[in-house]
Amino acid sequence: MALRPPPSPPFDLRRHLSQLIRQVLPIFVLVAAALVIGSAVFDRGTEADSEGKDSRPARVGLLPVERGEGKDALLGFDPALVIPRPLDLVRAPVAARFDFPLGSPLGAMTYDAQPFLTSRHLGDDFNGIGGQDSDRGDPVYAAGDGEVVFSGWGGDGWGNVVTVLHRMPNGDPITTLYGHLERIRLPVGSMVRRGELLGTVGKGDGRYLAHLHFEVRRANSLDPGGGYADAPMDRLSGEAFLTSRRGAPEEMQNEALGGPWDTRFPTAVKSGADRGASLRIKTEATE
Repeated sequence: MALRPPPSPPFDLRRHLSQLIRQVLPIFVLVAAALVIGSAVFDRGTEADSEGKDSRPARVGLLPVERGEGKDALLGFDPALVIPRPLDLVRAPVAARFDFPLGSPLGAMTYDAQPFLTSRHLGDDFNGIGGQDSDRGDPVYAAGDGEVVFSGWGGDGWGNVVTVLHRMPNGDPITTLYGHLERIRLPVGSMVRRGELLGTVGKGDGRYLAHLHFEVRRANSLDPGGGYADAPMDRLSGEAFLTSRRGAPEEMQNEALGGPWDTRFPTAVKSGADRGASLRIKTEATE
């Protein structure tokens, strides 16, 4: 006589559902939390200036940062990872000459209120000679030919920041940083010539009297940093750098553009309308 197998226990739907929920629910909660956090991070954008002009933020490594709204846009990534792309390093215009970014090309009508490495300061604070907030809204110019690789909110205490990548005649990359801007006029990717309008002098998110924080850097990172440190951190003296590179050989200078620099943004410029007429400008394309 054949033995019959014991009958199977009845299917307990409630017990199986309970086990399934215990196994799946933690995974679902983790995924949902990650989506919420990710959405909050990447939905943040940048406000280029008080009038909401278009100004794309910088890049995270080799990837562009998504656009969003508000001054906290750049807090969605680690700024230490922001570097120029290899394409930027190759196509950046050669900068044979540099001029002062505020006042006249010679630096007249300005003074350096806090020079490089004074009280651990990593830049030069350029001011108009009127003092106080008299230079608020004054035009800020590109010190040399280059490509805008950062344009946007630099963080609390920085306000709006523009960073321009330059290629020296020997091929070395140099960046110039323009901090505490009230308004920004050019987005990332813009090619600029020496003396071209970048923005206007501001107050660093209202924390300081109006001035331009100017830095010259050998490093590739576009992180604005803290502005102060115990060591130069690959920064150079901005005033000394500009002064020593104003007299480039004639054959390394481009033809003058002629006409005022501020024709595209006449409402942003309070002075220096004839600045461009006396400059000799430079890009490889015009050589």
